Amino acid sequence: MPKLFKKVLVANRGEIAIRIIRALHELEIEAVAVYSDADRGSSHISLADEAYPLGDPVASESYLNIPKIIEIAKRARVDAIHPGYGFLSENDEFAFACEELGLTFIGPSPEVMRLMGDKVASRETMVKAGVPVVPGTTEAIRSLPQAKKISQKLGYPIVVKASAGGGGKGMRVVSQEKELEKSLAAAGREAKAAFGDETVYIEKYLEGPHHIEIQILGDTQGKVIHLFERECSIQRRHQKVIEESPSPYIDDKLRGKICKVALQAAKAIKYTNAGTFEFLVDKKKNFYFLEMNTRMQVEHPITEMVTGVDIVKLQIKIAEGYPIPFKQKEIVQKGHAIECRIYAEDPLNNFLPSPGKILSYRIPQGPFVRLDSYLYLGCEIPIYYDPLIGKLCVWGASRKEAVHRLSRVLKEFVIQGIRTNLIFHRQVVQMKHFTQGKYDTHFIDEEFKTPKTKPSQPLRNMVLAAAAVDAYKKTKASLAFVQEEFHMSPWLREGRVESLRHFNRGVF
Repeated sequence: MPKLFKKVLVANRGEIAIRIIRALHELEIEAVAVYSDADRGSSHISLADEAYPLGDPVASESYLNIPKIIEIAKRARVDAIHPGYGFLSENDEFAFACEELGLTFIGPSPEVMRLMGDKVASRETMVKAGVPVVPGTTEAIRSLPQAKKISQKLGYPIVVKASAGGGGKGMRVVSQEKELEKSLAAAGREAKAAFGDETVYIEKYLEGPHHIEIQILGDTQGKVIHLFERECSIQRRHQKVIEESPSPYIDDKLRGKICKVALQAAKAIKYTNAGTFEFLVDKKKNFYFLEMNTRMQVEHPITEMVTGVDIVKLQIKIAEGYPIPFKQKEIVQKGHAIECRIYAEDPLNNFLPSPGKILSYRIPQGPFVRLDSYLYLGCEIPIYYDPLIGKLCVWGASRKEAVHRLSRVLKEFVIQGIRTNLIFHRQVVQMKHFTQGKYDTHFIDEEFKTPKTKPSQPLRNMVLAAAAVDAYKKTKASLAFVQEEFHMSPWLREGRVESLRHFNRGVF
């Protein structure tokens, strides 16, 4: 008989901690939260049945501190630990530590996690499994001459990538040989700082590709299924910003092929629990394995919205030993879902983080709207962690309906006290290439690049908005437009300039 969890520790924070706690409670399982000093007032604490302090806000001393989290797990007498995403979610040492203590790690085995977490080893494994990979090295780069030889053979542009991590960290695109030495050093330093491993490898850089990922689930009885694809091509600095499912680029024939290959890959490594295979699809619709994320994804809600499968609950049930309760043919994509990642960052200042206190906010509502967030009035957004504060998702019977709904809810969404990237999302949903679904991974670079001639209307709006902010600073005028749309202090309300307040309000 499967073992039933009575109490589970959530080794994470913010919106994903809340998402997991809610799933646990619906399964009638007690949830244990942990929190750093910076998160003493975080809403995930109040939702949990128990909460334990981790101390220092710095991640290495709190959410990444394995001995401290394991000690709390022992003290709280939990049955399992759910890592969420980020932090320790792909740390095989943490998974091993859970096993040694007799705790269930809600995720894949430590061995598989280690294998797929090493990008060089995972490429080798996929090649043996007959999965197409992006042309590149199957071994780590050890010297500049070696890198030059490989790059010349592949042909520029190439990309230098960290072996131990993901999320765009430790990654550099190299257009010509004279840039190679500097890029290798920079990628190595960044990889060392982010993952504790400076190992890098080289791949051929595919120009204008689509970033497609396949959600898979495997149980302990050997059954593996997929939940179809997500389109993740709208990225800034290799970080996903907007995702949607189904992909507007993938047709049924290609969808069938890529999902079949993902299942083939998952079975080859005997994968259990939730995971995602990521692929690059070129202009000729050839697809290549990029990497695997051995955890739940940030963007899992849109897959839940089009398939009706609760991925987090299924993760927990699989970890308890239950089989996947449905067959592959029973899973279908219905309608269309889009997710916007809402970050506490300033789009008018190179997207720098914007920590601070939430002074007021208005959450968009209506049918088929979902917001995963830890926002509340007076909430403090700390500087120490990823600036993601929420994920705004919508569903529509068609992509057109989903896009229209997203445009509406983005206009309704207001956050005051900090700056966010809401203004950026409002621009994107009105751009022709987005509304038509005709974009690739270069979308942001192309649409928001500094123009040499007359700027496009969306970019013109952002430039004018920036000018309005600059005018305020110079004249010390108080602009309600700036306050309402750029999320600055409400004390700027006095003496508003009405012409600017109404400036292009429909766009922003």
